[in-house]
Order: sequence, then structure tokens, then C-alpha cells
Amino acid sequence: MQITNVLMALVLLMSILGCSAYRYPKEKAFAFLSGQSGKIKGLVYLRQTNFGVRLDGWIVGLTPGKHGFHVHTSGDVFSNGCNSTGPHYNPRMAPHGSPKNAANQRHVGDLGNVFANQDGVAFIKMIDNVISLSGPESIVGRALVVHADEDNLTATANPGARLACGAINNYYIRKKY
Repeated sequence: MQITNVLMALVLLMSILGCSAYRYPKEKAFAFLSGQSGKIKGLVYLRQTNFGVRLDGWIVGLTPGKHGFHVHTSGDVFSNGCNSTGPHYNPRMAPHGSPKNAANQRHVGDLGNVFANQDGVAFIKMIDNVISLSGPESIVGRALVVHADEDNLTATANPGARLACGAINNYYIRKKY
């Protein structure tokens, strides 16, 4: 777990000191995930691309297998832990579904599942073409949540308890002049 803390600190330091801004689009965000037990931690980078939002990161301390992964309505991760993040983000009032469904056939926040390996580590690398980091349906200021169970990607899904969550925050890389 000390390695996790060192990596998180290194990433934060890089974003504060500024990295090269020439290759990246303007809209970028991150979320530090943690659970109430302190065992589950993670970091997810999000950046807007021409194909949607790319998510890259990792979550450690999970049980092996699939875990539901969603954007929830509220970025409030403090007042009552992950329970204060509200329901899945669903501004279109669509049914729950798969990230492969059409935009009107899934919640904006439906990101499917992450898979934790035998060491309890889930590596995240996906592009979603429904979520956005800007505009009226922006997910910035909301929360990423990882659940205890697998999301079956149907309208009757119940991915279980909220194991870890983190507010989605913008970050900016200062320009080098």
C-alpha cells in the first residue's frame, strides 16, 4: 500500500509542477478513489478525445473478478462516504444498460465493469463516447464509483455495495511559453 501512496503523490506532483501541454486536449480530469476501510484505493485519469472520454488508471484492494463501475450524480464523497454520491448519473432518464448500448438506451454514467486480477488490481483503459468532460452533461464534479459485485448491464442490474469512490475534478497543465 505504500507503493500506492507514493504513486499517487508522484502523479499529483507531476500535475502541480506541470507536464508538457502540447500533446493533450484541454479537457482533462482525475479522480482519486478510496473506500471507507482504506484498503481500496485508485486513481483514474480522464481526458476528452475526438472519440469520447478516455479513462486510464487502476484500483487496488478489490476482490478478484468483475466490479460495477459507474459515474454517480453527486461528487459529494465526504458527508456519508460513497453513499452520498447519489444514483447513477442519468440526465436523459434512460434505462440502465451497457456502455455498448446507444446513448438513449443507457445511463450516461453506465461504464460497465472493471476486472480485478488475482492480486485484486483492476487496470482501467477504456474510451466511452457518451460521457463528456464539458457541456451540459459533463461528468466533472460528479463521482466515479466501484461496486462490490458485477454489473449485469441490464435494466435490473444491482452491482451491490459501493466499495470506493472519488470526485471527478478538472486539472490543467500550465502552458509553457
